[in-house]
Amino acid sequence: MSAQSAQTQKNSDQGKRQPLLWLFAPLAVALALTACGKDEQAAGAGAPPSVGYVTVKAQNIGLTTELPGRLQAYRVADVRARVPGVLQRRLFEEGSDVKAGQQLFQIDDAPYRASLQSAQASLAQAQANLMQTKALAERYQPLVAINAVSKQDYDNAVAAQRASEANVLAAQASVATAKINLGYAAVTAPISGRIGQAYVTEGALVGQTDITLLATVQQIDTLYVNFTQSATEVIKLQQDVRSGRYKVASDGSIPITVILDNGQPYSEPGHLMFTDWTVDETTGQVTLRATVPNPEKLLLPNLYVRVRLEQIQAENSFLVPQQAVTRAATGDTLYVVTPEDTVEPRQVVVGGRNGQNWVVTSGLNDGDRVMVDGFQKWQMAVSGAMQAAAAQKSEEPVVVKVQPVPLDTQPNTAPAGNVPAAQPASGTPSADAQSPSDAAAPAAATEENKS
Repeated sequence: MSAQSAQTQKNSDQGKRQPLLWLFAPLAVALALTACGKDEQAAGAGAPPSVGYVTVKAQNIGLTTELPGRLQAYRVADVRARVPGVLQRRLFEEGSDVKAGQQLFQIDDAPYRASLQSAQASLAQAQANLMQTKALAERYQPLVAINAVSKQDYDNAVAAQRASEANVLAAQASVATAKINLGYAAVTAPISGRIGQAYVTEGALVGQTDITLLATVQQIDTLYVNFTQSATEVIKLQQDVRSGRYKVASDGSIPITVILDNGQPYSEPGHLMFTDWTVDETTGQVTLRATVPNPEKLLLPNLYVRVRLEQIQAENSFLVPQQAVTRAATGDTLYVVTPEDTVEPRQVVVGGRNGQNWVVTSGLNDGDRVMVDGFQKWQMAVSGAMQAAAAQKSEEPVVVKVQPVPLDTQPNTAPAGNVPAAQPASGTPSADAQSPSDAAAPAAATEENKS
Protein backbone atom coordinates (compact mmCIF):
# COMPACT_ATOMS: atom_id res chain seq x y z
CA MET A 1 0.00 0.00 0.00
CA SER A 2 1.37 3.36 -0.94
CA ALA A 3 1.90 6.25 1.48
CA GLN A 4 -0.94 8.20 -0.11
CA SER A 5 -3.36 5.32 0.43
CA ALA A 6 -2.34 4.99 4.09
CA GLN A 7 -2.98 8.68 4.70
CA THR A 8 -6.41 8.40 3.09
CA GLN A 9 -7.32 5.43 5.30
CA LYS A 10 -6.22 7.33 8.47
CA ASN A 11 -8.37 10.32 7.61
CA SER A 12 -11.32 8.04 6.99
CA ASP A 13 -10.98 6.44 10.47
CA GLN A 14 -10.78 9.84 12.14
CA GLY A 15 -13.92 10.98 10.33
CA LYS A 16 -15.82 7.97 11.63
CA ARG A 17 -14.71 8.51 15.25
CA GLN A 18 -15.52 12.27 15.32
CA PRO A 19 -19.38 11.85 15.31
CA LEU A 20 -19.06 9.45 18.22
CA LEU A 21 -17.19 12.08 20.25
CA TRP A 22 -19.94 14.67 19.57
CA LEU A 23 -22.52 12.10 20.63
CA PHE A 24 -20.98 11.44 24.07
CA ALA A 25 -19.96 15.06 24.81
CA PRO A 26 -23.44 16.22 26.13
CA LEU A 27 -23.68 13.12 28.30
CA ALA A 28 -20.33 13.91 29.85
CA VAL A 29 -21.36 17.50 30.57
CA ALA A 30 -24.64 16.33 32.16
CA LEU A 31 -22.80 13.87 34.38
CA ALA A 32 -20.43 16.62 35.44
CA LEU A 33 -23.30 19.00 36.27
CA THR A 34 -25.11 16.26 38.16
CA ALA A 35 -22.05 15.54 40.22
CA CYS A 36 -21.65 19.26 40.93
CA GLY A 37 -25.31 19.54 41.96
CA LYS A 38 -24.96 16.58 44.29
CA ASP A 39 -21.94 18.21 45.90
CA GLU A 40 -23.87 21.46 46.41
CA GLN A 41 -26.90 19.58 47.76
CA ALA A 42 -24.71 17.64 50.12
CA ALA A 43 -23.10 20.85 51.27
CA GLY A 44 -26.52 22.47 51.78
CA ALA A 45 -27.92 19.43 53.56
CA GLY A 46 -25.39 19.91 56.32
CA ALA A 47 -26.91 23.23 57.46
CA PRO A 48 -29.88 22.80 59.84
CA PRO A 49 -33.13 24.48 58.73
CA SER A 50 -34.05 27.73 60.47
CA VAL A 51 -37.37 27.82 62.30
CA GLY A 52 -39.06 30.66 64.18
CA TYR A 53 -40.48 30.18 67.64
CA VAL A 54 -42.24 32.00 70.46
CA THR A 55 -41.48 31.45 74.11
CA VAL A 56 -44.77 31.00 75.95
CA LYS A 57 -45.52 32.10 79.48
CA ALA A 58 -48.31 30.93 81.77
CA GLN A 59 -50.82 33.65 82.61
CA ASN A 60 -54.51 34.33 83.16
CA ILE A 61 -56.07 34.90 79.74
CA GLY A 62 -59.58 35.95 78.82
CA LEU A 63 -61.40 33.72 76.36
CA THR A 64 -63.06 35.85 73.70
CA THR A 65 -66.31 35.10 71.90
CA GLU A 66 -67.68 36.90 68.85
CA LEU A 67 -71.45 37.19 68.49
CA PRO A 68 -73.68 39.04 66.01
CA GLY A 69 -75.35 42.14 67.39
CA ARG A 70 -77.24 45.28 66.51
CA LEU A 71 -76.83 48.83 67.78
CA GLN A 72 -79.70 50.70 69.39
CA ALA A 73 -80.01 54.33 70.47
CA TYR A 74 -79.65 54.89 74.20
CA ARG A 75 -82.86 56.96 74.23
CA VAL A 76 -85.47 57.55 71.53
CA ALA A 77 -88.15 60.24 71.86
CA ASP A 78 -90.90 61.03 69.36
CA VAL A 79 -91.70 64.72 68.99
CA ARG A 80 -95.50 64.98 68.65
CA ALA A 81 -98.11 67.74 68.44
CA ARG A 82 -100.01 67.64 71.72
CA VAL A 83 -102.56 70.30 70.74
CA PRO A 84 -104.32 70.80 67.40
CA GLY A 85 -103.42 73.71 65.20
CA VAL A 86 -101.64 74.94 62.10
CA LEU A 87 -97.86 74.48 62.10
CA GLN A 88 -96.34 77.92 61.61
CA ARG A 89 -92.54 77.43 61.89
CA ARG A 90 -89.82 74.79 62.05
CA LEU A 91 -87.03 76.08 64.28
CA PHE A 92 -84.27 73.47 63.86
CA GLU A 93 -81.96 72.10 61.18
CA GLU A 94 -82.67 68.52 60.22
CA GLY A 95 -79.90 66.15 61.31
CA SER A 96 -78.52 68.51 63.95
CA ASP A 97 -77.95 68.04 67.67
CA VAL A 98 -80.60 69.58 69.93
CA LYS A 99 -80.85 70.16 73.67
CA ALA A 100 -83.67 69.10 75.95
CA GLY A 101 -86.23 71.93 76.14
CA GLN A 102 -85.09 73.54 72.88
CA GLN A 103 -88.06 74.75 70.80
CA LEU A 104 -88.45 72.81 67.56
CA PHE A 105 -91.84 73.86 66.13
CA GLN A 106 -94.35 76.63 66.63
CA ILE A 107 -98.08 75.91 66.33
CA ASP A 108 -100.53 78.80 65.91
CA ASP A 109 -101.19 79.82 69.52
CA ALA A 110 -103.84 82.52 69.00
CA PRO A 111 -106.76 80.26 70.04
CA TYR A 112 -104.88 79.19 73.16
CA ARG A 113 -104.08 82.74 74.18
CA ALA A 114 -107.79 83.56 73.92
CA SER A 115 -108.66 80.50 75.99
CA LEU A 116 -106.18 81.59 78.63
CA GLN A 117 -107.67 85.07 78.80
CA SER A 118 -111.17 83.61 79.12
CA ALA A 119 -110.05 81.33 81.93
CA GLN A 120 -108.36 84.21 83.71
CA ALA A 121 -111.61 86.26 83.46
CA SER A 122 -113.61 83.40 84.93
CA LEU A 123 -111.11 83.17 87.76
CA ALA A 124 -111.47 86.87 88.50
CA GLN A 125 -115.25 86.54 88.61
CA ALA A 126 -115.05 83.56 90.93
CA GLN A 127 -112.70 85.41 93.23
CA ALA A 128 -115.11 88.39 93.36
CA ASN A 129 -118.01 86.10 94.28
CA LEU A 130 -115.87 84.54 96.97
CA MET A 131 -115.15 87.91 98.51
CA GLN A 132 -118.90 88.72 98.63
CA THR A 133 -120.02 85.42 100.13
CA LYS A 134 -117.18 85.39 102.61
CA ALA A 135 -118.06 88.87 103.84
CA LEU A 136 -121.72 87.93 104.27
CA ALA A 137 -120.87 84.80 106.25
CA GLU A 138 -118.54 86.75 108.51
CA ARG A 139 -121.26 89.43 109.10
CA TYR A 140 -123.88 86.80 110.05
CA GLN A 141 -121.63 84.96 112.47
CA PRO A 142 -121.98 87.38 115.48
CA LEU A 143 -125.62 88.12 114.69
CA VAL A 144 -126.73 84.52 114.88
CA ALA A 145 -125.41 84.37 118.44
CA ILE A 146 -127.89 87.08 119.56
CA ASN A 147 -130.69 85.75 117.34
CA ALA A 148 -130.51 88.86 115.14
CA VAL A 149 -130.54 86.52 112.10
CA SER A 150 -131.88 83.05 111.86
CA LYS A 151 -129.65 80.03 112.00
CA GLN A 152 -130.87 79.08 108.52
CA ASP A 153 -129.72 82.36 107.00
CA TYR A 154 -126.29 81.93 108.57
CA ASP A 155 -125.95 78.36 107.28
CA ASN A 156 -126.89 79.51 103.77
CA ALA A 157 -124.24 82.23 103.90
CA VAL A 158 -121.55 79.74 104.97
CA ALA A 159 -122.56 77.31 102.19
CA ALA A 160 -122.41 80.10 99.61
CA GLN A 161 -118.88 80.98 100.80
CA ARG A 162 -117.70 77.39 100.39
CA ALA A 163 -119.27 77.16 96.92
CA SER A 164 -117.45 80.34 95.93
CA GLU A 165 -114.16 78.88 97.17
CA ALA A 166 -114.75 75.79 95.02
CA ASN A 167 -115.52 77.98 92.02
CA VAL A 168 -112.22 79.80 92.52
CA LEU A 169 -110.34 76.49 92.57
CA ALA A 170 -112.08 75.37 89.37
CA ALA A 171 -111.28 78.68 87.70
CA GLN A 172 -107.64 78.38 88.76
CA ALA A 173 -107.50 74.89 87.22
CA SER A 174 -108.96 76.25 83.99
CA VAL A 175 -106.27 78.92 83.89
CA ALA A 176 -103.57 76.30 84.46
CA THR A 177 -104.99 74.13 81.67
CA ALA A 178 -105.09 77.07 79.31
CA LYS A 179 -101.45 77.88 80.11
CA ILE A 180 -100.44 74.28 79.48
CA ASN A 181 -102.19 74.20 76.11
CA LEU A 182 -100.59 77.50 75.21
CA GLY A 183 -97.21 76.03 76.14
CA TYR A 184 -97.88 72.97 73.98
CA ALA A 185 -98.16 75.28 70.98
CA ALA A 186 -94.38 75.74 71.32
CA VAL A 187 -93.13 72.19 70.63
CA THR A 188 -89.81 71.49 72.41
CA ALA A 189 -87.28 68.64 72.41
CA PRO A 190 -88.06 66.08 75.15
CA ILE A 191 -84.42 64.89 75.37
CA SER A 192 -80.99 65.95 74.19
CA GLY A 193 -79.73 64.17 71.11
CA ARG A 194 -79.69 64.18 67.34
CA ILE A 195 -82.91 65.01 65.53
CA GLY A 196 -83.82 63.50 62.19
CA GLN A 197 -86.04 64.76 59.43
CA ALA A 198 -89.23 66.73 59.96
CA TYR A 199 -92.27 64.64 59.03
CA VAL A 200 -94.53 67.67 58.45
CA THR A 201 -94.04 71.07 56.86
CA GLU A 202 -95.15 74.59 57.71
CA GLY A 203 -98.84 75.16 57.07
CA ALA A 204 -99.89 71.60 57.91
CA LEU A 205 -102.77 71.04 60.30
CA VAL A 206 -101.47 68.83 63.08
CA GLY A 207 -102.98 67.18 66.13
CA GLN A 208 -106.52 67.40 64.83
CA THR A 209 -107.59 63.75 65.08
CA ASP A 210 -104.48 62.17 66.63
CA ILE A 211 -101.18 63.15 68.21
CA THR A 212 -99.22 63.91 65.04
CA LEU A 213 -95.59 62.72 64.87
CA LEU A 214 -93.43 65.70 63.92
CA ALA A 215 -89.86 64.37 64.29
CA THR A 216 -87.70 61.92 66.28
CA VAL A 217 -84.78 62.68 68.60
CA GLN A 218 -82.23 59.95 69.43
CA GLN A 219 -79.52 60.08 72.06
CA ILE A 220 -76.51 58.41 70.42
CA ASP A 221 -73.54 59.63 72.46
CA THR A 222 -73.95 56.24 74.14
CA LEU A 223 -75.46 53.24 72.38
CA TYR A 224 -76.91 49.91 73.39
CA VAL A 225 -75.58 46.77 71.72
CA ASN A 226 -78.12 43.96 71.69
CA PHE A 227 -76.82 40.51 70.78
CA THR A 228 -77.74 36.88 71.33
CA GLN A 229 -75.93 33.74 72.41
CA SER A 230 -76.94 30.12 72.37
CA ALA A 231 -78.50 29.03 75.65
CA THR A 232 -76.41 25.86 75.44
CA GLU A 233 -73.20 27.92 75.40
CA VAL A 234 -74.37 30.03 78.34
CA ILE A 235 -75.10 26.93 80.42
CA LYS A 236 -71.74 25.37 79.49
CA LEU A 237 -69.90 28.53 80.55
CA GLN A 238 -71.68 28.48 83.91
CA GLN A 239 -70.78 24.83 84.41
CA ASP A 240 -67.11 25.49 83.53
CA VAL A 241 -66.97 28.35 86.05
CA ARG A 242 -68.60 26.30 88.80
CA SER A 243 -66.26 23.37 88.16
CA GLY A 244 -63.23 25.63 88.51
CA ARG A 245 -62.03 25.18 84.95
CA TYR A 246 -62.50 28.88 84.24
CA LYS A 247 -63.26 31.95 86.30
CA VAL A 248 -65.12 35.19 85.74
CA ALA A 249 -63.53 38.64 85.93
CA SER A 250 -62.56 39.54 89.49
CA ASP A 251 -64.55 42.79 89.49
CA GLY A 252 -67.51 41.25 87.71
CA SER A 253 -67.17 43.73 84.82
CA ILE A 254 -67.08 42.16 81.37
CA PRO A 255 -65.59 44.41 78.66
CA ILE A 256 -66.81 44.15 75.07
CA THR A 257 -65.39 45.28 71.74
CA VAL A 258 -67.54 46.22 68.77
CA ILE A 259 -66.25 44.83 65.45
CA LEU A 260 -67.32 46.88 62.44
CA ASP A 261 -68.27 45.60 58.98
CA ASN A 262 -64.73 46.12 57.70
CA GLY A 263 -63.39 43.80 60.40
CA GLN A 264 -61.75 46.61 62.38
CA PRO A 265 -62.45 46.96 66.12
CA TYR A 266 -64.16 50.14 67.28
CA SER A 267 -61.84 52.32 69.35
CA GLU A 268 -64.13 52.78 72.37
CA PRO A 269 -64.56 49.74 74.66
CA GLY A 270 -67.99 48.88 76.00
CA HIS A 271 -69.29 46.94 79.00
CA LEU A 272 -71.84 44.17 79.35
CA MET A 273 -74.94 45.35 81.23
CA PHE A 274 -76.94 42.17 81.74
CA THR A 275 -77.86 38.77 80.39
CA ASP A 276 -81.54 38.01 79.98
CA TRP A 277 -82.24 34.58 81.45
CA THR A 278 -85.33 34.05 79.33
CA VAL A 279 -84.64 31.75 76.37
CA ASP A 280 -86.36 32.56 73.09
CA GLU A 281 -88.57 29.55 72.41
CA THR A 282 -88.17 29.82 68.63
CA THR A 283 -84.39 30.33 68.37
CA GLY A 284 -83.04 28.91 71.63
CA GLN A 285 -81.03 32.11 72.11
CA VAL A 286 -80.46 34.31 75.14
CA THR A 287 -80.36 38.09 74.72
CA LEU A 288 -77.44 40.10 76.10
CA ARG A 289 -77.11 43.89 76.23
CA ALA A 290 -74.03 46.09 76.50
CA THR A 291 -73.35 49.81 76.32
CA VAL A 292 -70.65 51.42 74.19
CA PRO A 293 -69.59 55.10 74.23
CA ASN A 294 -70.07 56.98 70.96
CA PRO A 295 -68.65 60.46 71.61
CA GLU A 296 -67.83 61.19 67.96
CA LYS A 297 -71.18 59.84 66.70
CA LEU A 298 -69.43 57.35 64.38
CA LEU A 299 -71.77 54.48 65.22
CA LEU A 300 -75.37 54.67 64.10
CA PRO A 301 -78.50 53.02 65.53
CA ASN A 302 -79.71 49.78 63.88
CA LEU A 303 -76.24 49.06 62.48
CA TYR A 304 -75.34 45.35 62.43
CA VAL A 305 -72.00 44.63 64.12
CA ARG A 306 -70.13 41.80 65.79
CA VAL A 307 -69.46 41.85 69.51
CA ARG A 308 -66.26 40.42 70.98
CA LEU A 309 -66.39 39.83 74.72
CA GLU A 310 -64.45 38.04 77.42
CA GLN A 311 -67.01 36.15 79.48
CA ILE A 312 -64.50 33.96 81.32
CA GLN A 313 -60.78 33.68 82.04
CA ALA A 314 -58.48 30.67 81.81
CA GLU A 315 -55.88 30.48 84.58
CA ASN A 316 -52.28 29.38 83.94
CA SER A 317 -52.82 29.21 80.20
CA PHE A 318 -50.75 30.16 77.17
CA LEU A 319 -51.25 32.45 74.18
CA VAL A 320 -50.21 30.66 71.00
CA PRO A 321 -50.47 32.04 67.44
CA GLN A 322 -53.19 30.34 65.45
CA GLN A 323 -50.76 29.31 62.69
CA ALA A 324 -48.80 27.20 65.17
CA VAL A 325 -51.69 24.85 65.99
CA THR A 326 -53.09 22.07 63.83
CA ARG A 327 -56.70 21.40 64.79
CA ALA A 328 -58.32 18.09 63.91
CA ALA A 329 -61.09 15.84 65.13
CA THR A 330 -58.50 13.68 66.87
CA GLY A 331 -57.09 16.60 68.84
CA ASP A 332 -54.96 19.72 68.69
CA THR A 333 -51.25 19.52 67.90
CA LEU A 334 -48.35 21.95 67.80
CA TYR A 335 -44.57 21.63 67.52
CA VAL A 336 -42.12 22.48 70.29
CA VAL A 337 -38.40 23.24 69.89
CA THR A 338 -36.59 21.08 72.46
CA PRO A 339 -33.51 22.14 74.46
CA GLU A 340 -31.46 20.05 71.99
CA ASP A 341 -32.80 22.26 69.14
CA THR A 342 -34.88 19.50 67.65
CA VAL A 343 -38.61 19.70 66.94
CA GLU A 344 -41.16 17.39 68.50
CA PRO A 345 -44.99 17.30 68.22
CA ARG A 346 -47.04 18.05 71.31
CA GLN A 347 -50.70 17.27 71.99
CA VAL A 348 -52.43 20.28 73.56
CA VAL A 349 -55.92 21.37 74.59
CA VAL A 350 -57.22 24.61 73.07
CA GLY A 351 -59.76 26.24 75.38
CA GLY A 352 -60.77 29.11 73.13
CA ARG A 353 -59.53 32.20 71.38
CA ASN A 354 -58.13 35.55 72.41
CA GLY A 355 -57.92 37.96 69.50
CA GLN A 356 -55.83 36.27 66.78
CA ASN A 357 -54.37 33.67 69.16
CA TRP A 358 -55.44 30.34 70.57
CA VAL A 359 -55.59 29.93 74.33
CA VAL A 360 -53.89 26.63 75.23
CA THR A 361 -55.09 25.41 78.60
CA SER A 362 -53.16 22.13 78.76
CA GLY A 363 -50.12 20.49 77.17
CA LEU A 364 -47.53 23.28 77.48
CA ASN A 365 -45.10 24.31 80.19
CA ASP A 366 -43.82 27.73 81.16
CA GLY A 367 -40.89 28.65 78.90
CA ASP A 368 -41.65 26.18 76.10
CA ARG A 369 -40.55 27.30 72.65
CA VAL A 370 -43.44 26.85 70.22
CA MET A 371 -42.57 26.67 66.54
CA VAL A 372 -44.47 29.27 64.48
CA ASP A 373 -42.32 29.72 61.36
CA GLY A 374 -40.23 27.60 58.98
CA PHE A 375 -42.59 24.62 58.76
CA GLN A 376 -41.90 24.00 55.08
CA LYS A 377 -38.10 23.97 55.45
CA TRP A 378 -38.35 21.71 58.48
CA GLN A 379 -40.69 19.28 56.72
CA MET A 380 -38.35 19.16 53.71
CA ALA A 381 -35.44 18.37 56.02
CA VAL A 382 -37.45 15.63 57.75
CA SER A 383 -38.46 14.18 54.38
CA GLY A 384 -34.84 14.14 53.21
CA ALA A 385 -33.67 12.51 56.43
CA MET A 386 -36.38 9.85 56.16
CA GLN A 387 -35.38 9.06 52.58
CA ALA A 388 -31.76 8.76 53.63
CA ALA A 389 -32.71 6.49 56.52
CA ALA A 390 -34.83 4.36 54.20
CA ALA A 391 -31.93 4.06 51.74
CA GLN A 392 -29.68 2.89 54.57
CA LYS A 393 -32.44 0.63 55.93
CA SER A 394 -32.04 2.24 59.34
CA GLU A 395 -34.64 1.53 62.01
CA GLU A 396 -33.55 4.44 64.25
CA PRO A 397 -36.05 7.34 64.69
CA VAL A 398 -35.36 10.29 62.42
CA VAL A 399 -34.29 13.42 64.34
CA VAL A 400 -33.60 16.64 62.46
CA LYS A 401 -31.64 19.33 64.27
CA VAL A 402 -32.89 22.86 63.61
CA GLN A 403 -31.56 26.37 64.04
CA PRO A 404 -34.21 28.16 66.15
CA VAL A 405 -34.60 31.88 65.52
CA PRO A 406 -36.59 33.84 68.15
CA LEU A 407 -39.07 36.37 66.81
CA ASP A 408 -39.18 40.02 67.84
CA THR A 409 -41.86 40.49 70.51
CA GLN A 410 -43.69 38.36 73.05
CA PRO A 411 -47.44 37.55 72.79
CA ASN A 412 -47.80 37.41 76.56
CA THR A 413 -46.94 41.10 76.92
CA ALA A 414 -49.27 42.29 74.19
CA PRO A 415 -52.80 43.42 75.07
CA ALA A 416 -55.38 40.68 74.98
CA GLY A 417 -57.11 40.44 71.63
CA ASN A 418 -54.66 42.88 69.97
CA VAL A 419 -51.48 40.90 69.38
CA PRO A 420 -49.19 42.13 66.57
CA ALA A 421 -48.22 39.82 63.75
CA ALA A 422 -45.05 37.79 64.17
CA GLN A 423 -41.98 38.79 62.17
CA PRO A 424 -38.59 37.06 61.87
CA ALA A 425 -35.72 38.43 63.88
CA SER A 426 -34.22 40.19 60.87
CA GLY A 427 -37.39 42.28 60.54
CA THR A 428 -38.20 40.80 57.13
CA PRO A 429 -41.30 38.58 56.87
CA SER A 430 -40.41 35.01 56.06
CA ALA A 431 -41.78 33.45 52.90
CA ASP A 432 -41.97 30.15 54.72
CA ALA A 433 -44.44 31.16 57.46
CA GLN A 434 -47.00 28.43 56.85
CA SER A 435 -48.37 26.20 59.56
CA PRO A 436 -48.84 22.45 59.19
CA SER A 437 -52.52 23.15 58.53
CA ASP A 438 -51.65 25.95 56.04
CA ALA A 439 -53.27 28.47 58.36
CA ALA A 440 -52.95 32.03 57.15
CA ALA A 441 -53.83 33.74 60.42
CA PRO A 442 -51.25 36.32 61.62
CA ALA A 443 -48.84 35.11 64.25
CA ALA A 444 -48.48 36.59 67.68
CA ALA A 445 -45.11 38.20 68.21
CA THR A 446 -42.48 36.76 70.51
CA GLU A 447 -39.49 37.63 72.59
CA GLU A 448 -36.63 39.94 71.64
CA ASN A 449 -34.01 38.42 69.39
CA LYS A 450 -31.06 37.80 71.59
CA SER A 451 -28.88 36.38 68.87
